[in-house]
Amino acid sequence: MSVDFPVPSLRALLVPACAVFLFAGCGESAPSNGARGQAPAAVVTTAVVAPSPWQDTISALGTVKARESVEVTAKVSETVERVHFESGDEVEAGATLVTLSGRQQQAALEVAEAAAREAEQQYRRGRELVQQQLISRSQLDTQRATRDAALARVAQMRADIGDRHIRAPFAGRLGIRQVSPGALVTPGTVVATLDDLSRVYVDFPVPEVHLARLAEGLPLAATSVAWPGVEFAGEVSSIDARVDPATRAITVRGDFPNPERRLRPGMLLQVELGHASRQALVVPEIAVVQVGRETFAWRVTGEGTVERAMVRVGERRAGAVEILEGLAAGDRIVVEGTGKLRPGMAISDAAASPATGEGNGSGDGAGG
Repeated sequence: MSVDFPVPSLRALLVPACAVFLFAGCGESAPSNGARGQAPAAVVTTAVVAPSPWQDTISALGTVKARESVEVTAKVSETVERVHFESGDEVEAGATLVTLSGRQQQAALEVAEAAAREAEQQYRRGRELVQQQLISRSQLDTQRATRDAALARVAQMRADIGDRHIRAPFAGRLGIRQVSPGALVTPGTVVATLDDLSRVYVDFPVPEVHLARLAEGLPLAATSVAWPGVEFAGEVSSIDARVDPATRAITVRGDFPNPERRLRPGMLLQVELGHASRQALVVPEIAVVQVGRETFAWRVTGEGTVERAMVRVGERRAGAVEILEGLAAGDRIVVEGTGKLRPGMAISDAAASPATGEGNGSGDGAGG
């Protein structure tokens, strides 16, 4: 006996299989397009741009000059008899530094003085004889002229002897001694240098673009590699009347007290000329990125991403820079971590702080 089983149709077989497949697939969700390939947020440090006090400064290199400076020299040709100083001595004005031999001049002075005394006696006797009408008036005039010539000769000899005493023209510090007893000196021979170091001048060039901002009495601050960590305070004492046509700069002279004699003529100083303080947008220098000719900062948008803000900078000083254009007060910028940013990248703020340009550490550098 045969039994006929019903043959299921193709439709009846496919429907349950599809249902099982769809049911199994519902247990996992397919990755969305937004999650696929999205970079993680960059961890950075940001700051808010805000106005802060800013003092314009002009920096320049200056050379120290003594208030008074001279090379002490001999006026005559003679042998050094005695040296009255040592190298580096402080001397008063008029102090004798070197005595030259002058025996011949002293003897000649004695002869001239004797001749002057004789001429004076002849003149006095002539006046008595004129009153007695024993000699003419013309003879008395001749005797007067002889007397005057003798006195002039005496004055000349005394001046000649005075030239054999080389004296300090002003008070100051002597340099290295250049002569010794017994040496023959001639006119122009340098005995030593003499500098008045109680106050010194510092001459430095300033570009003509700053000419309108220059004035006497402006404060100066100077530093020297010879005295690390020491700042010398002074003020502008004079401004040159001419601008150098070759460099387009004008020479400014600063006056610096020097009670400890630390500053010496010829030293090189870094001079900063300050002006009145003003309000400016100042940000840390590490927040400004330079790529080619482009200068920009990374500004944080409202969506938590960054964008490039092209800026124009002004003066730079001690890790801070003045922003002239491109940013406004209240903008939040990236200070540290600029080297890993790209436009539109999401960020995570590690530590927000006011953008004052002070007290910020170094970041990842200026990257593009």
